[in-house]
Amino acid sequence: MPVPKGAGNFADESSNGTVLSYIPNYIDGYSSSAPVGSFASNDKGIYDLGGNVSEYVNDYYTIMIDSNVTYFDLIGPKKGRGHVIKGSNWKSASVTELRYAYRDQLTSGNDTTGFRIARWLVGKDKEN
Repeated sequence: MPVPKGAGNFADESSNGTVLSYIPNYIDGYSSSAPVGSFASNDKGIYDLGGNVSEYVNDYYTIMIDSNVTYFDLIGPKKGRGHVIKGSNWKSASVTELRYAYRDQLTSGNDTTGFRIARWLVGKDKEN
């Protein structure tokens, strides 16, 4: 904080009164979702990794209890109650929600979650 100008579509001043919290003094120009590519891409050419809509992913959501076990499961559990959603969306305003690493779960659709068709972001020279 503060969120840099043009960083993405988050709960800005236009959301005041329509969401529980908003980012004071931030204006992104959209009161709900924005067209894809309305903000600059990252250095890999990927748009909207922060803001606009959270991403619904194939992995099931689970919270592991503390233990000394290290889990290696890159594609997640085979079944569960809700899928993982990643990242912030146009209703996000807290420091926790604005992190790229933010995770939550979803059991049914909503107006703040979408999906990105992608499997791996690895160059041909790095595939094994």
